[in-house]
Amino acid sequence: MQAKLNFRDVFYISDATAITSETLGHVVLGQFPLEINQTTIPFVENVERAKNVQKLINQSREKHQQQPIVFYSIVIPEVKQIIEECDALTYDVLNLLVEPLKQDLNLEPKPKLQRSHGIGKNNSEYMDRIAAIEYTLAHDDGISLNNLEQADIILLGVSRCGKTPTSLYLAMQFGIRAVNYPFIAEDMQRLRLPEAIEPFRYKVFGLTIEPERLHTIRHERLADSEYASQAQCESELEKVESMFRREAIPYLNTTSLSVEEISTRLLEMSGLKRKMC
Repeated sequence: MQAKLNFRDVFYISDATAITSETLGHVVLGQFPLEINQTTIPFVENVERAKNVQKLINQSREKHQQQPIVFYSIVIPEVKQIIEECDALTYDVLNLLVEPLKQDLNLEPKPKLQRSHGIGKNNSEYMDRIAAIEYTLAHDDGISLNNLEQADIILLGVSRCGKTPTSLYLAMQFGIRAVNYPFIAEDMQRLRLPEAIEPFRYKVFGLTIEPERLHTIRHERLADSEYASQAQCESELEKVESMFRREAIPYLNTTSLSVEEISTRLLEMSGLKRKMC
């Protein structure tokens, strides 16, 4: 098979969740005009699993006749060695920062499996993160408008403008308790803040999107439906954005933004603090 120019298989590998490898890998690859096929492999904690991953990476090399890209975060020496021996372009995302910091601090690092994730039943920040995820799932897509006093942020917008992935990212990455509520076609005749949300309008932020992009997303879900039509998308967005302006609700256009960028901008706009653990 002839190698396809500007295409690479990309692997994010870790002996923990692989979130660090994914995040740094996404940022770096975003600087290059590459078409990529991504695979995330967390919890590579032993030699047997590492050898299976190595086999998968080497198969990619054979299939595409070019080395895949591997971003990894592994502290177990024997596991790390197996990944480094893959026929691939390998990048140790931790060492890229740990080594220069070691030199600057004149201090030896003491790697420990999953240290960065603060795991432990007595870790209050970790438990807060779990509670935030549970709360966000219970308040996804208008399922419930109870206990809004516990919400850190309430996201409003039309269906398919990015509310659910943003809410879950805020909860999982930052421990933010997020509620999201969709405005549907039936709401458009008399569009206003739901009564239950009104007392908490200071927590409300709107998400919007360009009509063309919304049409594409909805068409993939329900092709040739009124819900997905260009006219319906334009009408809903026009009415919702008008309400945002009328009610002085800050809002963000998600069209060209990743979920990471949406979340970061919302945190900046709202002044919410990241609850890292």
